[in-house]
Amino acid sequence: MQLQISEKREVAELLAQLPEDSTLEDIQYHLYILEKVKHGQADIAMGRTYTQAEVGAKLQKWL
Repeated sequence: MQLQISEKREVAELLAQLPEDSTLEDIQYHLYILEKVKHGQADIAMGRTYTQAEVGAKLQKWL
């Protein structure tokens, strides 16, 4: 339950920082970015990262 309260607080703080004339689309975009950053931070904490060499090898397959 504590996690939900923290997330609600984060959203409230985000809304407080946005300009008064923010559209719903603006708010959705900022929430999307916030969630992606949190997922990235969780991945880092869990060790789910790639080295620069690994990224280079993966890109070579695409390029």
